[in-house]
Amino acid sequence: MNQKWDERYKEQEFAYGKEPNLFFKEWLLKFEPGSILMPADGEGRNGVFAAKQGWKVTSFDLSIEGKLKALQLVKENNVALDYIVGDFEQLKFENEFFNAIGLVYAHFPAEMKSRFHKKLNNYLKPGGVLIFEAFSKTHLSYLKHNPKVGGPKELDMLYSKEELLADFGNYEVILLEEEEIFLSEGKYHIGKGSVIRFVGRKLI
Repeated sequence: MNQKWDERYKEQEFAYGKEPNLFFKEWLLKFEPGSILMPADGEGRNGVFAAKQGWKVTSFDLSIEGKLKALQLVKENNVALDYIVGDFEQLKFENEFFNAIGLVYAHFPAEMKSRFHKKLNNYLKPGGVLIFEAFSKTHLSYLKHNPKVGGPKELDMLYSKEELLADFGNYEVILLEEEEIFLSEGKYHIGKGSVIRFVGRKLI
């Protein structure tokens, strides 16, 4: 898995551009800055945006090439963030430490998804917020029509509202929707697709 991402992030261009995901940007601006965890942060576009807004950012990803690109973006924007490279299964953070988590197009094999979400839940403070956007299960038809829109080809790696409600059952649902959107994010997210968007506040 990390070989695929290393190859993608080794390209000179930023794979998904340098600008933050629009949904993440819109919702992050609604909350007071604190500490934020950015899993699967890739080349750092979302983590760097959060840092520019005054958040204390911890990013992580499988890809060392992603980190190198993120550090380039950090330098361009004159901000700071802590970027960790590693397998999420082996990474450990303090429980109930972060004020927010940004989970943007973090797709995992089916057997890992719920385990990953439950682990993230442990790291978020009660009252903390999760901002989530990823491709929905109906996205496969869009991908078949236009491969440039990107996203996994395996149905089990895509998301449904029901999965999120099950995995984050201890959250106040601020927003949960499935939307058809037009993506224009770098080279690998171009065109119409279907996404799940979720914003939740941890209750306990």
